Amino acid sequence: MQKLPERPPPDWNKALTAENAAFTKDPRLQKEVAEYNRRYLPWDELKYRIPDPERRTATWAVMKLLRVLRYEHVPFRHLPLTYSFIPGIVRTLHTIDRYLSGTLRIHDRTVTLEESYIINSLMEEAIASSMLEGAATTRKSAKEMLQKGKKPKNNAERMVLNNYETMRLIREKKDEALSPGFILDVHRTVTKGTVNDEYAGHFRTTNEVVVVDPNTGLVYHTPPDFSGIEGFIEELCAFANSDAAGIKTGDETFIHPIIKGIILHYLIGYLHPFNDGNGRTARSIFYWYVLSQGYWLFEYMPISRVILRSKKKYPLAYLHTEYDESDVTYFLQYNLSCIDEALTDLLAYIERQQAVRKATRAITREIKEINPRQANILREMMEHPDEYFTIRQVMQVYNTVYQTARTDLLRLEELGYIIREKRGREYMFIFNEKSNLQRVPSRKRKGAGKGVE
Repeated sequence: MQKLPERPPPDWNKALTAENAAFTKDPRLQKEVAEYNRRYLPWDELKYRIPDPERRTATWAVMKLLRVLRYEHVPFRHLPLTYSFIPGIVRTLHTIDRYLSGTLRIHDRTVTLEESYIINSLMEEAIASSMLEGAATTRKSAKEMLQKGKKPKNNAERMVLNNYETMRLIREKKDEALSPGFILDVHRTVTKGTVNDEYAGHFRTTNEVVVVDPNTGLVYHTPPDFSGIEGFIEELCAFANSDAAGIKTGDETFIHPIIKGIILHYLIGYLHPFNDGNGRTARSIFYWYVLSQGYWLFEYMPISRVILRSKKKYPLAYLHTEYDESDVTYFLQYNLSCIDEALTDLLAYIERQQAVRKATRAITREIKEINPRQANILREMMEHPDEYFTIRQVMQVYNTVYQTARTDLLRLEELGYIIREKRGREYMFIFNEKSNLQRVPSRKRKGAGKGVE
């Protein structure tokens, strides 16, 4: 971002005068206002569409008036937020409710997802979330590190590993209530070994932290005073833990769980309670919340990968909300568009995986001596015949214990479908292209079944 977006006029309501009444009766203006509010354009985009300053101000005034009349108010004392139910938000929420919380069906068929799908998604989310925060690594090398259980070689890979461990942590704790201690645990996990120990798992104690463009030095956001962090966090936790239906006693305000999760994301980003790792913590808390509300399919959706594709729009969504009287519609609109795109990616991925499962079942039918997981491993190795696989890699991808992964690979070797070689201190396995999925007579090698690390 080269420069900050232009702030909207703070006294927009003064443009709603009798002198400007002619503008409000203009059919062309009415059509423009309806379209701009449907798309929920921010003020800084109007100047490209309405060159005349007087007409632009009048248009914005009418837009704001209609928005204010339809605002939903978020019951959060420390930062009163509002939002509007524009068509795009309603449509995406309907899509999310249709796919992400109940039984997943594609082409009228119920889809069963395997544990390895989750592991792959958690890895993708960890990598993309780290790259959003400036981790200088490639997806290929980062994923290889996670899959093969390698130690991180640098700070960037440490960030990726931390994010992966954090995603597993929130998955395990999705049934727990949010607390300041829980948020600190998430932050401690996400920043382990990448920040000074005095900062990991601790709220900031100064006002020296700002959100800045690392390339230009442009300051995007100055967070609230650090003295108010603990009170803000306490209210944030109470807000997150309030009735799951979104209805508070004496306040018949319903907040859709996805909207509430995105608001939690925004609030942590706005507060910036830590010296570093705020974005990763905010996105992790969003995942925790939607999983806690039963939207189980989010485990399979690496949303940060979509944010990474449009990362210039991410800070703009924050700024448009902050600049326009804490109207969080902008942030909701952006995040829901990312979720919608991630869901599209997921459904396409699942359709491809149906073909993969068909291939796995064919292997299982042909080779009666192996189980479905071993068939999956064999299929994966057949698809990558030039790549070596390790026990730790299989353990990571299929979420098994070491002994199970070792037994699976040794069984496939015993049947002659893969070959074992020792590289350094580690055994590695590769597909035996001579097998052609025809049973090869088992032969005992020297040391077979022993000493495999």
